[in-house]
Amino acid sequence: MRADVENTVERIEKSLELLAQRMDWETAQHRLEEFNARVEDPNLWNDPAAAQKLMRDRQMLVDQIETYRTIRQDLSDQVELIELGEMEDDKEVVADAEGALKALAEKAATKELEALLDGEADGNDTFLEINAGAGGTEACDWAQMLQRMYVRWAEKKGYEVELQSEEAGAEAGIKSCAYKISGPNAYGWLKTESGVHRLVRISPFGKGTRETSFASVWVYPVVDDNIEIDINPSDIRIDTFRSSGAGGQHVNTTDSAVRITHHPTGIVVTSSEKSQHQNRDIAMKALKSRLYQLELERRHAEINAQHEAKGDAGWGNQIRSYVLQPYQMVKDLRTQVETSDTQGVLDGALDQFMAATLALKVSGKSRADARD
Repeated sequence: MRADVENTVERIEKSLELLAQRMDWETAQHRLEEFNARVEDPNLWNDPAAAQKLMRDRQMLVDQIETYRTIRQDLSDQVELIELGEMEDDKEVVADAEGALKALAEKAATKELEALLDGEADGNDTFLEINAGAGGTEACDWAQMLQRMYVRWAEKKGYEVELQSEEAGAEAGIKSCAYKISGPNAYGWLKTESGVHRLVRISPFGKGTRETSFASVWVYPVVDDNIEIDINPSDIRIDTFRSSGAGGQHVNTTDSAVRITHHPTGIVVTSSEKSQHQNRDIAMKALKSRLYQLELERRHAEINAQHEAKGDAGWGNQIRSYVLQPYQMVKDLRTQVETSDTQGVLDGALDQFMAATLALKVSGKSRADARD
């Protein structure tokens, strides 16, 4: 085989190695047999929540095993076809098999990344919030650019995107917005985007000066129906108000928008896109998700504290820098992944940054380690 084909085979083998590690291939079949035995227990559905979790965990393992076996078999088949084609000098067979091998390498790489999404809520839908930082109109415009970037990314993934609320900037852009994004592993991918995003560019608002703007992104999972989050009614305040959206279909003509404030944590959530009854339901779900996110953070507090201690205190929670002037560069400050294709990134090409951050979190390295 040619050197480039051998390299493709090697990439697939490496992806298979990671898949095997993530599911603990040596014990996978034994664990599946245990799941199957428990599924046949006549008392299984006496506890519906536990039964549903068991069924989800079993199906996840089944999918992992099937994916591994399918890629392994396809790899063997295509390599065999290439070798036979070369022996018989059948260039058409070789070309077809090499093309199939390249497609298999892309599939294996995708499955390798998905294998990193094994956190408790990674498979859930997600809420995404964007807030303009200090800087007035510049920051509001930057927040709107981020809004467009994430909507483009989600649409490319085939996710459902639903605007929950939006507050327009005084002169341009937005002060804030919130979305619900639904699809497989939506939270698992987007959780890597939480933090402060920094933009450097020449001001488009007539100043002609180089400006630095900031906006924050906050991502938290939509809570499964099986996850119980108790909220004491005395701990919350519910207010209704008139939306101040950007106009058009998103403007409320009555005080139907809803704001819920959770006093113990200071969390405030809003919804201003539907009827008041629907807004109450949407806002309450968002509050439960925020509280669940706090619980996830509490569980990982020690790890997070260690990582923060190793980070660059001067940068605070900044995760990525987008420079449009005097040169073109987007750089992730956690992984050091960078690209000069700034327009591609702003059009939603974020997978390279997300994948690198997921791999970094799995490895347990700090930002400083990533530079070495």
